[in-house]
Amino acid sequence: MIKPEIPNNEAERLHALRALKILDTSHEERFDRVTRIAKRMFNVSISLVTLIDEDRQWFKSRQGLDAPELPRETSFCGHTINQDELLIIPDTAQDERFFDNPFVTGDPKVRFYAGFPLKLREGVIIGTLCLADNKPRQLNDEEKQLLRDLGTLVEREIQSIQLATIDELTRISNRRGFLNLAEHTLNVCRRNKVSMSFILFDLNKFKQINDIYGHHEGDFVLNKFAQIMLSSFRDCEVIGRLGGDEFVAMLSDSDETKAEFVLQRFADAIAHANNTLNKPYKIDYSVGVTHFKHDTGKSVEDMIQDADVAMYQQKKQQSL
Repeated sequence: MIKPEIPNNEAERLHALRALKILDTSHEERFDRVTRIAKRMFNVSISLVTLIDEDRQWFKSRQGLDAPELPRETSFCGHTINQDELLIIPDTAQDERFFDNPFVTGDPKVRFYAGFPLKLREGVIIGTLCLADNKPRQLNDEEKQLLRDLGTLVEREIQSIQLATIDELTRISNRRGFLNLAEHTLNVCRRNKVSMSFILFDLNKFKQINDIYGHHEGDFVLNKFAQIMLSSFRDCEVIGRLGGDEFVAMLSDSDETKAEFVLQRFADAIAHANNTLNKPYKIDYSVGVTHFKHDTGKSVEDMIQDADVAMYQQKKQQSL
């Protein structure tokens, strides 16, 4: 068995998936309708809408399979998300990647697989619409197009969820998306009795960049800042753009030491970008950091406000 490779943009992919807040939610008719149609039209034993999390494949909709999730390292769909087109395995027993896979040699004895990669946007694939059967078979051109058409329906439903919670410019969580995810993470912290940190960023002299170099350069700075956050805060559950030139991150199981480590990694990445971008300006920012115990009575909004106060205190010190 050959394990699926991890995509190069795994941090961005996982952030986009989790920002949807769709994992571990109930079945929905709009997805179940597609998997029912697919199972019937292709006459297969299994049809799934699969989302690929960090170490599992979780099924938003499933027909013909009882398990709600399975390990990613033995998944067929883990391979599908590494390509832009259909992955079709006519006979798994004849494929070096899958002939000794436990789901081929054991139940549900998959001998045929076809998967359509579900894209949120170009380059970001979060899962699949897939078919599986216990006997080998081929798909003709018409059947392949039908699977693409059904997969596109699933993509559109997922993208409709994304529109409400993702910042259109930077493609990270917007304020609404961040608050939803942070509230969920706060409940996890309380349940596990672990502390948390909130980090608020404000870009310095951002208006000057817009005024002097144009809004396209301002958009470039916002996008670059978001990209660096994604890579530097890869251990964090939630990051987002609150609006304008304000960004935020929430770290769970965090204290002053962990926050300082992550912030130094971020500062190093910003410095590297400033040294290599060859721009007539520097990306500069102010930051406010606050820490909270698991039993805090404060809301997510309250904790963001405390980080905002800490940030403006730093700004005042810098201006002295």
